Amino acid sequence: MISIIDYGAGNLRSVQNTLEEVGAEFRLAHTAADLAAASKIILPGVGHFGQLIRSLDSMGLRASIRERIGAGVPFLGICLGLQALFERSEEAPELEGLGLLPGVVRRFSHDLRVPHMGWNGIETRPRSRLLGGLDPHPYFYFANSYYCPVNESTAATCTYGVPFTAVLERANLFAVQFHPEKSGPLGLRIVKNFVDLT
Repeated sequence: MISIIDYGAGNLRSVQNTLEEVGAEFRLAHTAADLAAASKIILPGVGHFGQLIRSLDSMGLRASIRERIGAGVPFLGICLGLQALFERSEEAPELEGLGLLPGVVRRFSHDLRVPHMGWNGIETRPRSRLLGGLDPHPYFYFANSYYCPVNESTAATCTYGVPFTAVLERANLFAVQFHPEKSGPLGLRIVKNFVDLT
């Protein structure tokens, strides 16, 4: 059973609708016990980095998320759910992220229109399971003011002033900066690829 972490994110219903459309069974997770029983975990995200991290901590989920990922449970972070995987974010520099990936999430340059919003193409790297069956240059819907650095786990990049991680893939850890739940058929394919992981 897929568990969607419910910390009050505004896109929760859209993520649920997408899972329903691809025929996946899921339930909302509010406790560490909910995550302990999950076969896969999704962390959706819109809003503020600080709000997300404080919510996860108040729900007692930080250690559980790290433990379940460490145990090999497939995890998908969406938008802010990707950014939370890093050590810190300039959006809330006083807080520690989940620390599963090295680096700092940074704000786009003030020379650019922020947020970075709308349909943008990504440059994919070979052999991504999450991007399986997609064209090498697909378009997805983005809405982000902050971006994650490119690193060895980056499976696709997008460029807005600077190249940044659009898709991340490392073993059982997956995350996307764009919103698959708002990206039409290609977004559905991303979610279906995650659901079908074995």
